[in-house]
Amino acid sequence: MRVVLAEDGVLLRAGVEELLRRFGIEVVASVGDATALLDAVAAHSPDLVLTDVRMPPGDGDDGLRAAVRLRAADPRLPVVVFSQYVAGEYAEELLSSGDGQGVGYLLKDRVVDVAEFVDVLRRVAAGGTVIDHEVVRSLLGRRRDPLARVSGREREVLALVAEGMANSAIGRRLCVSEAAVHKHVGSILLKLGLPPGVEGNRRVLAVLAYLRAS
Repeated sequence: MRVVLAEDGVLLRAGVEELLRRFGIEVVASVGDATALLDAVAAHSPDLVLTDVRMPPGDGDDGLRAAVRLRAADPRLPVVVFSQYVAGEYAEELLSSGDGQGVGYLLKDRVVDVAEFVDVLRRVAAGGTVIDHEVVRSLLGRRRDPLARVSGREREVLALVAEGMANSAIGRRLCVSEAAVHKHVGSILLKLGLPPGVEGNRRVLAVLAYLRAS
């Protein structure tokens, strides 16, 4: 897997770069600002972009805005945002791009397992979607809740679906059977208007519908 890495912190960038290489991931470009990120992707056509949110030249949400631009130009380009906070203004636009496939949003202070982090990168590069449940919670907290029909347990299940977890893993996390999780997921899909026959990844569409609802 070939990765373009964008992180303005020099030491952190060097550390992530070395970590990825230890796991057999080729870092084809390692940059410290959003402009260089756009140039690096154009030059290298990577398999995945891993970027922070806040970086030069504006020292605002430049990295995330660059990611949105990249996905708008090529919705098939896998992108993982790796940040200390949730930038709501552009996060939903990124997560909705490309039908929500091949995209991830992780919070730095919640990554505690290096192998799991690398696994997330590989899953997103393969077209998966992984959204930290704290990101989901933050985005939902910015608006009124229009999904009154979705129960508290179903919200828990949906947050874990957003992290890319399979039903069996969700069942272990919540201490319920896989069959119970399957039932919850089916109920969520129906309540969000995603019955059988809907094209695309229904689990991803459910998460995106949840995030986009107003």
